[in-house]
Formats: sequence, C-alpha cells, structure tokens
Amino acid sequence: MVMQTGLIFHPYMRPGRTARQTFEWGVQNSVACDKAGFDTMMISEHASQIWENIPNPELIMAAAALQTENISFAPMAHILPHQHPAKLAIMVGWLSQILEGRYFLGIGAGAYPQASYIHGIKDAEPVMLNDMVRESLSIMKKIWAREPFYFEGKYWDAGYPQEDAPETEEDEQHMLADFSPWNGAFPEIAVTGFSANSPSMKLAGEQNYKPVSIYSGLDALKRHWQIYSEANIAAGFTPDRARHAVSQTVFCADTDAEAKREAMEGPIGYCFERYLIPIWKRFGMMDGFAKDHGIDPNDADLEFLVDKVFVVGSPDTVVDKLNVLFEQCGGWGTLQVESHDYYDNPEPWFHSLELLAKEVAPRVKLPESSRATATADA
Repeated sequence: MVMQTGLIFHPYMRPGRTARQTFEWGVQNSVACDKAGFDTMMISEHASQIWENIPNPELIMAAAALQTENISFAPMAHILPHQHPAKLAIMVGWLSQILEGRYFLGIGAGAYPQASYIHGIKDAEPVMLNDMVRESLSIMKKIWAREPFYFEGKYWDAGYPQEDAPETEEDEQHMLADFSPWNGAFPEIAVTGFSANSPSMKLAGEQNYKPVSIYSGLDALKRHWQIYSEANIAAGFTPDRARHAVSQTVFCADTDAEAKREAMEGPIGYCFERYLIPIWKRFGMMDGFAKDHGIDPNDADLEFLVDKVFVVGSPDTVVDKLNVLFEQCGGWGTLQVESHDYYDNPEPWFHSLELLAKEVAPRVKLPESSRATATADA
C-alpha cells in the first residue's frame, strides 16, 4: 500500500492575523489539497492559543464542503470535555450528512489548561479529562442510535425522546429530525497522541479508533504503535498500519537548497523560532528529538530540526527520508502534513502540497513485513 497524504491545519497563524484571514486560509488550503489529490484534511480546535486560533473547525469544513469533491475532513480534534455531548453529536451528524460521508471525527481531551479553564474546568487533570471523554462518547453514540433513553452522568445529563405516535396517516408533526451520521453509520473516530506513553493511543487501541501520532521522535513513534497494537489485540481487533496517521513538519521544493531556505527563512522557521521551539523546550517536548540524535535538548535549534527532524527537501530527498523512517518504525498509512501561515504568499506552500501528493506519496510504501503481519512489534 502506498502512503496517503493529509493536511493538519492547526493553523499556526502568526499573531495579528484576523479571524477572517485564518478562515480564508483554511478554506484555501482545503481547495488546494483537494485539487492536489490529498486524501484528508484535519482541522484543529483551540479556544485559548493565539497561534492556534480556530474555536470552530466545523465552520471551515462546512465552507469547504461546497468547494471540494474528494477530500475527507475531520476536526482534530473536538475537545470533548469542553462541549455538551448531545449538542456535539447533533452537529457532527449533520456535518457528516452535509459532506455526504467525507467526514471522520477526531476527539481529544484537551492539551491547554487555559482552554479548560475557559470552559469551567479549573483543575484539568488528565485522568479526569479522559474520564470525561469516555462519558461524552457514550452519550454521543446513544444520540446517534436514535433510541429513547435518559442518562444522568457524572459530568452531563442527556437523553433522546420517544417519538410521538402519529394521529393520522398524514400527520408529520410527531417526527423527530434525523441527525445521525451519513447513512446512519457511526463515523470513523480518530485520536491523537504526542507523549511517548500516550494514554490516547491506549484508548484508540481499546476502541479500535484511528491512531494519529503527533511526531515527537522515532522512539516515541515506535512506542505509540506498540501501545496501540497491544490494546487493539487485547480488545479482539487486528492492528492495521494503514489506519495510522503521523503528523509531521514537511516541506518539499524543486531542490534541496530551495526547500531548506524556505523552511529556515519562511513561515515555518518564523513559527518555530517565535512559538514552537520555546514551548517544546519549556515543556520537555524537544526531548524525544534530542534523544534520537544524542544531543542536549537545549542545543536543539531550528537548523537541527530542519536537517534532522523535519522532512524537508526535493521530491527525491523527501521520498528517501520517508522510506528510511518507514523501515525504522514499520511505516504508517497517512502522512499528515503540519500547516503553516503562507497566507501572504501561498505559491511555495501550494507547490509543496502538489509535489507531496503527486511525486512523493506514490513512491513511499509500507514495508512488506509490516503488511504481511499485524503485530505489536514496532
């Protein structure tokens, strides 16, 4: 199986961008990815961070639905503790119908305490947040089933009413709107994980959800697949690497020199220098990359990331880098490219997307050993 391509739109818009610009850039990316042949586009949900400022990813998806034909969309992720599950289930079901099946659901517990605080959760401990995720999902599934129930939970109350009987054959007043997902089937559910011992990967394996790894180093990526596979097998499923998506910083240009210059001096470099590198060092998120290459995390700078961690180069170089990674870790199904703020000059970014979909992805394949067996070995 050849690798698929996806975009993950965080969106990493520099401070000062207006809401309209962020929205426009999201829709423009969806159209460009659809034309290039991308398979998926994930759109993040964040309520607190100025660099990641999309509180309603469903708005971009709805606008893109009318301008795209093939690409599938997902929020990545709806933060379940921050929303009432009944309201979210109805919105997800309707959007799935609008996209006529080009929809899957990303879920998360929330990474930023400030966003949880905004939603009334003062002490956002991971155990509690993950417990809220499980309760929310159970309610959402009941809503989609459209069978009468009333549930009084630890965090939320919700129900689905009994539809009244018609008074006459022509009576339609009793009918309830059907907001179950497209064709009445539950959508594919995806879960992201970052830390090496990610509890999200365990949840994904237990529930047979789609695993999405935010790349944090080779060892962490191997550990993600091991955690997911072991939980998946224990729950009676067969792990499939083709379902695994990996989110990574990627930039492709006609030459290696051009690609490196653009990554260092363009919006990618600006974002990492001003936002991501300080955050990664502050919270120990650089540790995995540093460990892979035997350096002190404090010595990791932008050039180290561009040369050793990101996937940057000409199509041939990017293919080589990805195939080496696939051999080292067993491979994955979808490369989920991290988006960046090329709003002012989109041409280099859209050219990169085109090269990735048409010249890179067809030449990157899951190793034969990974396709032949589905084990927990990474």
